[in-house]
Amino acid sequence: MKKIALSILVSTFLLFIIITMFNALSLETRQPVSEPFNSTIAENHAIDTLSKAIQFKTISYQDRNKMDLEEFDRFISFLEQSYPLIHEQLELEKVNGYALVYKWKGTNVNKLPIGLTSHYDVVPVLQGTEGKWEHGPFSGTIADGKIWGRGTLDDKVGVIGILEAVDHLLSQGYQPERDFYFMFGHDEEIGGDEGAAKIVSTLESRGIQFDFVLDEGGAIVENMVPGVDQPVGVVGISEKGSVTSELSIEGSGGHSSQPKDQTNIGRIARAIAKLEETQFPADLKGPGEDLFEFVAPEMSFGMKYVFANKFIFEPVIEKILLRQPASAALIRTTIAPTIFQAGEQYNALPEKASAIINLRLMPGDSLKEVKDYIEKTIDDQDIKVTLNGSEASGVSSVDSWHFQTIQQSAKNIYDDAVIAPYLMFAGSDAKHYDSIAVNTYRFLPVQLTSQDLKRMHGTNEHISIDNYLKAIGFYMEVIKESDQH
Repeated sequence: MKKIALSILVSTFLLFIIITMFNALSLETRQPVSEPFNSTIAENHAIDTLSKAIQFKTISYQDRNKMDLEEFDRFISFLEQSYPLIHEQLELEKVNGYALVYKWKGTNVNKLPIGLTSHYDVVPVLQGTEGKWEHGPFSGTIADGKIWGRGTLDDKVGVIGILEAVDHLLSQGYQPERDFYFMFGHDEEIGGDEGAAKIVSTLESRGIQFDFVLDEGGAIVENMVPGVDQPVGVVGISEKGSVTSELSIEGSGGHSSQPKDQTNIGRIARAIAKLEETQFPADLKGPGEDLFEFVAPEMSFGMKYVFANKFIFEPVIEKILLRQPASAALIRTTIAPTIFQAGEQYNALPEKASAIINLRLMPGDSLKEVKDYIEKTIDDQDIKVTLNGSEASGVSSVDSWHFQTIQQSAKNIYDDAVIAPYLMFAGSDAKHYDSIAVNTYRFLPVQLTSQDLKRMHGTNEHISIDNYLKAIGFYMEVIKESDQH
């Protein structure tokens, strides 16, 4: 009897090994074959134009009254002077005064248009950090094979990169089949409500519907995915919702020499501690799952084996992903306490205490569900919970020709990169375009290191000239590849 049981056990184990090994060995790549990029870019003009574009202080502030709109006007005039061919052959509309919409009319009215969008506003330089810049934040200095200044990564590189691509194609006599719209917002850094949102409402009123819209977002990042030696280019197919939640409590204060066992500060602190200890449930699904389906075939065998058999190893995978903040954010709604307010006097108990929590919502998590979860977790009926913000954007297709066009275009420029979908954590103007596009994607076609990511919105923002020129090439490829569908 023991021999029979052992035989069954061995046979089961061998069958397990055979099936799981087969799953790993049968994984097929989801990467297209790269096609050589042969166009010659007018490098000197491209470099000089981005350098000059950086010198305009088109800064967005939360207090819109601080925005120097004359500088925005000067930037728009600069574009007109720098790209006379574009302004002769394309239609330009200024929406709400400062948001720009260029229309390149195609020859086939039966095809839906494509939209490429970026923004030309930038974040302020943090006061007191100006002296830490190797070159001035608005100098546009060209040095050591790099262009320096605010906007070189976020996101004047997108605006100028697109315009350089269009200018080059126009100079070559290229005529697209479908209409192309190039849409540049002026307030993305503070939500895009007066820029991209107004562009969308204007186009929507005219019945304009896009096959797809491509905005900034993910990039080609080195050392991003464990088990993958190549850089991974991540194309955002959705972006997490951003919600501000306030926890507040009011009650009697009194002298600090006679405190209650539970003070207002203590109760809010306990509520935050419970939320951090509990966290939202993790689940490898949606865009996070799509990412690993695209990169798994390119992994080392051990990692490939695990991801090819996700139905068995999913709990292990999720546990590994939860170890790092960046990968944890792929699989759960995140909680980040950012502001705590209570008290004015060291020896007086505050009558009110409150905390602000920023949450980034996974696709599918509703505001109601999130509020219910917070209230259930903190389990304190005296604490008031309010939420304000937006849910995650829709999730765009990874199987459509739209995604494949972006993937192919990126592969043509960065042939050694693995191009895959992912979930974008930050916000972008792309969310505004969901209502007028079949699919909406988020991708900045530059290769970045972990240090580059810190420079975005930070000190010493810059881009290598090679990276910038490749971005121009990518936008040219997207236009040409889109015309083949």
